[in-house]
Order: sequence, then structure tokens, then C-alpha cells
Amino acid sequence: MRKLLDFLVSKRHWFLFFLLEIIAFAFIYRSSVYQRNILLSTANVITGSIVSVSGSMQSYFYLRKENKDLLSRNGELEMGVLELRNKLNEMVADTVTFSGFQGTELADAFKYSFITAKVVNNSVARLSNYITINKGGKDGIYTHMGVVSDRGVVGIVSKVADHYSVVIPVLNPKFKLSGKVVGSSHFGSLSWDGRNPRYATLSELPRNVEFTQGDTIVTSGYSAAFPEGIIIGTVSGYRKQNDDNFYSLDIELATDFHALNNVRVIRNNDQAEQRRLEEEAKEND
Repeated sequence: MRKLLDFLVSKRHWFLFFLLEIIAFAFIYRSSVYQRNILLSTANVITGSIVSVSGSMQSYFYLRKENKDLLSRNGELEMGVLELRNKLNEMVADTVTFSGFQGTELADAFKYSFITAKVVNNSVARLSNYITINKGGKDGIYTHMGVVSDRGVVGIVSKVADHYSVVIPVLNPKFKLSGKVVGSSHFGSLSWDGRNPRYATLSELPRNVEFTQGDTIVTSGYSAAFPEGIIIGTVSGYRKQNDDNFYSLDIELATDFHALNNVRVIRNNDQAEQRRLEEEAKEND
């Protein structure tokens, strides 16, 4: 307490100066209409600036939450498109089913849903790249689930812990995926050659498939991890394979792995059953 009093006494001339300044401004404000308007205008400008800065800061802090909400809504919209496509295919294939479907049956029949996650580690310059996301087993994620971004295919879940998972992305030679040209039922095998992170190769595509540069490549649906119709990329070039019956297509990937921040993990309610049956069939060969 003594030190505080000593400090106040030692700085008394400054306190006296500020007090006199306040009294002077008060006299100016009361005695002159012009000076009063100037002071009020200045105060309004300062107050407006403070409010503007405060609003900008609040908008910034809420931005992350808004982005997360938008990501979830985008996922719901994509699932809605996939649901409609899936049901339309069933209706075209079976007109009896078309006439008998009820709304609740449509909802129950659709087997895909999304789990949103954030990328916490990523590599693109290695031969074997990996991605780590901040969701794991406690969030409903398990191995072999497909992962997509808001632009297209990302990869497959490889390892799972309670709160984190590791994804094998397209930019890894271990990753293989069945893809096709939009509008065609013929499929090829997608892989990465370890060079340019913007491109992959769709090989073993039959020569009778019609395509042009810029055509969209999507998932074929011949996988428990990805439904049919998820975008992979676009055709940027092609060449004949050693076997003249097939093409190899250069695919410019839709997902920009250099700027990957948020992903969605695809939950297929029938995936475990399908994989178990396929593994049993392989063991019996």
C-alpha cells in the first residue's frame, strides 16, 4: 500500500495535467456549439470504429462454426442426390416396385450416411502419402470406409484409434478404385503413379468406350466403400495400353490434396456384410 501511495505522489503532476485537460475540454464543450459538434462527431466516429472492429471479430470467431455447419449441409445434400439416384435406378429396373414404394420404405432402403471430420495431418510429396483425420472409432468410423471431400474422392480409412483415423488417399500406390466415364457402364481401375499429385490413371478401360477430353470420371459403385456416381476427376488425356483392347486415361483429380481441410467419411450400413461375404468367397477359391 505504501508503494502505491509513493507512486501516486511521484506522478501527481501527470494526474493534475489530465485533470486540467478534462476541465478545459468540459469548458470548451459547454461554451461553444461548434466545438461541441466537433467533439460529438469525433466521439461518434470512434464509437463506430470500435463497434465495426468488434463486429468483425465476432464474425471471425463464428466463421469456423458456420463452415462446419455448411459442410454438414453439403453432406446432407450429396446424400439426398445419391438417394434419389439410387431409388430412380430401382424404379426404372422394376416398375412393380415403382408403383408399390412408400416414403418410409425409401428412407429405410437408403444405406449411406456421412461423418464429417477435419484433416489434422496430410502429405502429398511422398511416394506413399497418408492423411490423418480427427475422428475415430468412438465417432463410428472403422477401416475400409470411403472418404470424400466437397469436390470428390479422397481415399479409404486404413487405421482407426478412438479419436483419430489414418486414410490411404488416392495419392498412394496402395489405393485402387473402380471408376467409369459418366454415361457408360464400362469401368477401369484407378491408381496413382507416384509423380504428379494432381493426376491419376484410369487403366484397363475397354476400347469401345466413347469419351472425350474433359469428360467426368466417377465411381462405378463396384465397391462397398463408395456409392456409384462420386466424382473422381476429368479426362485430360489418354493412350493405348500394350494390349490394344484397352485405354489408359490420364485423370485430373477433382480433389485438391494441397488444400484439403475438411472431409466426409461414408458410412455404408451394409459394408461389413458385403466385405465378409467377399472375403469368404476368396478363401474358398
